[in-house]
Amino acid sequence: MDIAQIMRILPHRYPFLLVDRIIELTPGERAVGIKNVTINEQFFVGHFPGHPVMPGVLILESMAQVAGILSFSSTDSPEEAEKNMEDKVIYFISIDKVKFRRPVVPGDQLRQEIKLIRHRGNIASFEGRAYVGDALVAEAEMKAMLIDRETERD
Repeated sequence: MDIAQIMRILPHRYPFLLVDRIIELTPGERAVGIKNVTINEQFFVGHFPGHPVMPGVLILESMAQVAGILSFSSTDSPEEAEKNMEDKVIYFISIDKVKFRRPVVPGDQLRQEIKLIRHRGNIASFEGRAYVGDALVAEAEMKAMLIDRETERD
């Protein structure tokens, strides 16, 4: 999936769209996404000046966005997933067992490998790992809930 396809599925936009490409997608099983980390990212202005490090919460958010794409593709074709985004929204309800292994800095290519563990009803559980090259930089277990946008407004 290129960025145009990703933007038709995810509601996120710059500066909060944190996945540039999906390089592997096995619906109902696994997705691998890429985030190219550049010095032009807005968060580097304040985190940390003179020693730019990608905030850990944004590494997790990038993993969550790949999990969101996997979640929609697990039940729908890409076309149905795009249409579903008009009617549904996905919220992460828990993130557990988070570990950060090393900093992510400008010039790194962050690769998020997300595995769907369970999908029951409107709740999905994932295992996520983020890498730079072969080095594991972060890992977490995540749960998300898919709800109708109309329900969200009530």
